[in-house]
Amino acid sequence: MSRLQLLDLSIDLQRQRVEREGVALDVSGLSFRLFACLLSHGDRVLGFDQLASEVWAPAVVSEETITQRIKLLRQALGDDSRAPRYIRSVRGQGYQLCAPPQPLADAETAPQAPTRRTRRWLWAGLAALALATIGVGAALWWRTNHERPRSPLLTRAAYYAGIGQADNNERAIALYQQALAADPDDPAALLGLSRLSSARTCLYNGGRDNAERGLRLARQLLRRDVDSAAAWSALGYAHDCLGDIGQAVAGYERALRLDPDDDHTRASLAYLYQEQGKIADALRGNMQLRGDPARVRFRDVQVARELELLGFAEAARRRHQANFRLFPDNVFSNIAWPRSLFGAGRYDEAASALNEALTRGTPHPELHLLQGELALQRGDRAAARAAFAQARRLRPQGSLGLTVEGLYAEPAPSPQWIAQRIAELRPKAGQPAPWPSLYLELALLELARRQPETAVAALDDAVDAGYRDRAYLQASPLFRALHGDPGYARVLARIDADIAAQRARVASADWKPADLP
Repeated sequence: MSRLQLLDLSIDLQRQRVEREGVALDVSGLSFRLFACLLSHGDRVLGFDQLASEVWAPAVVSEETITQRIKLLRQALGDDSRAPRYIRSVRGQGYQLCAPPQPLADAETAPQAPTRRTRRWLWAGLAALALATIGVGAALWWRTNHERPRSPLLTRAAYYAGIGQADNNERAIALYQQALAADPDDPAALLGLSRLSSARTCLYNGGRDNAERGLRLARQLLRRDVDSAAAWSALGYAHDCLGDIGQAVAGYERALRLDPDDDHTRASLAYLYQEQGKIADALRGNMQLRGDPARVRFRDVQVARELELLGFAEAARRRHQANFRLFPDNVFSNIAWPRSLFGAGRYDEAASALNEALTRGTPHPELHLLQGELALQRGDRAAARAAFAQARRLRPQGSLGLTVEGLYAEPAPSPQWIAQRIAELRPKAGQPAPWPSLYLELALLELARRQPETAVAALDDAVDAGYRDRAYLQASPLFRALHGDPGYARVLARIDADIAAQRARVASADWKPADLP
């Protein structure tokens, strides 16, 4: 017996098909697995932890991921959360079916009231089905967007690439290189090597030469197939890691036009929209993924950051804290929670969270830069110098690390060094548009030579380029000298006005996170 009736819905468990009056509904994949899980428990209330365990394990997902999947399932069933017919939410507890499902005979006979023994069989069978249909954890873009690898080398490379972390990235690179030694034109190996070479620069403190290699490989693929969405995405990623935000956005947008279902590229593009100051557009992109959000690495971290920038402080706090607890090997969640506490002026809590993050084996310059700012906040310039020096050692090619290490060095930097550094950083005609944070560096250098008006002008340029983190500008001791400056106040007011407009857009949108007012 593999068929059920839920009110006017007919569910064929074996075929994974849902019908209403003979018309098939678009319930498949993860949505069907979630529906099967609910069905397997009758009309019992299932909490977030149980749903995560039975549908998503071994992947770790947030409550928001589950809420969004429930929303997609409701949409597919034609259900309405305000007047639920099939699935209702139970405040503070979870979700349940609005009626107990009834078993149907395979010959499509009318439903009969099940005996207690039949019910036990039914729920046990459904539980087994739910477990059998659960997918294995989060995978990166190459597992979902491309054909199955053709050789054992590519299979293992995809496995290690999907895990993440620096050592697994290196294992996957070695396997892709072996595959290319056997077949230099293998597109899957070229694509994988492009992405992972760029990841060395973006995620694992490698030099620019790695992302440049990723760029060359992506271009090689595009010369063979200009309509390859995956190659355009790899091109965008390489530009992203090289700091060319304009070309990165163009590559990602081209990839999405060719393959609108590529959620990994959609999330990468959303991150760059965030950096360009288009916070509402970034959040919308992350909230309107086509597939399972849990399979998109860093997406939950991005959503928390976007909500934070938009001023939804409590919703952001819950997500940052949950991400920090659930994803100890995620470098960006390890940065985001201490940074969020820092921006809120909760310096002692930020220091405690940062100390924990530093023990987790996810080295990143931003952790040590924040460590340095916290040291300055408590008046310990020696500790700040040590932290800034560590950030510089970790990523010698990093611009901000070089600047702050120089500004807080002993002896103090000469006026000539400061002037030279400003000349090196100032954007030049014909160069790609810089990231907004570059202008913050220029502001720090102008403050070092006691030019507050020029520093404020640099911050204005940062806002023009998309910088929207008002909380950081107010909390950081690096900009304390500008407190009380009328020009600085005007910069903050510009950010406030733009964020207010974007926040209003989000508050009225039907795609906004369910827990927003």
